[in-house]
Amino acid sequence: MDIRTGEPAAGKVTPFDTVKPFDNEVHLRTLYENVSGTYAFRSSDPEGLADWQAAFRPKLREALGLDNMASDLSGFVPKAERLESADLGSHVRERWYLWVEPTVPLPFYLLLPKGVNLGDAGKEGTGRDDALPLVLVPHGHNHPHIYVGIARDAAEEAHMMEGDRDIARQAAAEEGYIVIAPTTRAFGETRTAKDIEADKIHSCRDQLVHDLLLGRTPIGERVWDTSRLIDWAVDNLPIDASRIAITGNSGGGTISLFASACDTRIALSMPGCYFCTFVGSIGTIHHCECNYVPGLLRLGEMYDVAGLIAPRPFCAIAGRHDPIFPIDQVHAAFDRLKAIYAVAGASDKCELAVGEGGHRFYKTPAWDFVRRHFGARA
Repeated sequence: MDIRTGEPAAGKVTPFDTVKPFDNEVHLRTLYENVSGTYAFRSSDPEGLADWQAAFRPKLREALGLDNMASDLSGFVPKAERLESADLGSHVRERWYLWVEPTVPLPFYLLLPKGVNLGDAGKEGTGRDDALPLVLVPHGHNHPHIYVGIARDAAEEAHMMEGDRDIARQAAAEEGYIVIAPTTRAFGETRTAKDIEADKIHSCRDQLVHDLLLGRTPIGERVWDTSRLIDWAVDNLPIDASRIAITGNSGGGTISLFASACDTRIALSMPGCYFCTFVGSIGTIHHCECNYVPGLLRLGEMYDVAGLIAPRPFCAIAGRHDPIFPIDQVHAAFDRLKAIYAVAGASDKCELAVGEGGHRFYKTPAWDFVRRHFGARA
């Protein structure tokens, strides 16, 4: 172009004739290729691994907003209240609230195998031969009651059974563990009044945008809730505090992974249909707003976050045909995580179980993994 006249220069093509339309996929791919995690795992010995975890974990907690929550809630002592108890034959199911913040009574189900007496609880009893493992079972983008085996109509029953989604009931009734199945924040009673009235499943967008104003994140709040439930369980349930596990599917898998990375009291982590790469899942495929943490990729990839769990037992449950956590990306992430576990000297504690289906839980390989590390039901 002739800058004096504004007309195209003779024999030349104007920039506007050669510029291609904006391509969001190309744009994102370029961004992802040009960012590297400050805490991407690069160590080759156990000492380096320990130093890396000690440096990375506080930064992850900060990014999730957990430091802000700890500061805001300094001195707050949670309280719990039992609402009801029902003997279902194979186990007892109770409904509770735990005030995880002064204004947040978090609903949760407590499932007890038959014969367990809460009167046996106490710190001095923790670790006894008769103390049971605790399994925390956070749910994903569905209703909390499905995880404990409650179906409110035939469609829910079918959805629950075809996808092994009654995970908490399985853990208590079939495996004999003490189970806490919490309501995930922004679901159930913790939705906004407007979303409850409209019968929407979740209020994750509202949770995210308000959290951002406060330096919080939805994942951070859910990790906070998990840790407060562990605090309460250790003090009030007849559990073996050295055998605490967490598992859940989809959004429950998200909580399982991040809670295990942040809270080392969790002895076994088994996220379902979540472990993948950030870039290959939430970075390129439409997902709920609750999945996003500002600047997370500048810290590390998902396999780096999972590396904070090493050498504790870790099993990723995946569906071969899961459309939102692609199996090729799952395998790529697992190869990287396996290398971290090798440095930790714990390759035998890191597994990937792939079910021949889609985005659902796969109970057979899942509970087999827990039994091998926690022991079978007596």
